[in-house]
Amino acid sequence: MAVLYEINQAVMDCIDEETGEILDEKRLHSLQIERRIKIRNIACWIKNLKAEAQAYEAEEKTFSHRKTAARNKVERLQCYLANCLRGEKISDKEFAISWRRSQKVQITDEKDIPSEYYTPMPAKLDRAGLKEALKQGMVMPGVELVAYNNIQIK
Repeated sequence: MAVLYEINQAVMDCIDEETGEILDEKRLHSLQIERRIKIRNIACWIKNLKAEAQAYEAEEKTFSHRKTAARNKVERLQCYLANCLRGEKISDKEFAISWRRSQKVQITDEKDIPSEYYTPMPAKLDRAGLKEALKQGMVMPGVELVAYNNIQIK
């Protein structure tokens, strides 16, 4: 079976370019039918692919909602377990619960932060620089370093 551009060329070969006279009417008719079938098949294929893409998109949204729900449930259960254990380490055959310490910069009043802790474009606060300065003992109004004890479940 020929591709569409070959069918189009064969149709043109059935017509005299100078006079417009049809040279082979029977062949022209069969080529036009073949061309119409080819166009129909391609159009239907496009419609099927569009429907398939929409189905994938809907499934993607469903999975995204499920993923978000699962992550939220993990967060709630970890908080619950962390509140119950309060730093206690536990391990068994299927799991191990440990704790990791971390620190986070907490901004209480942004207007008191020195301008050197802002990046120029776009104006954004350099939290890593603030954290390092606070670790080295610098005192800044409006900024504090908060320690966290994060639960680790493996």
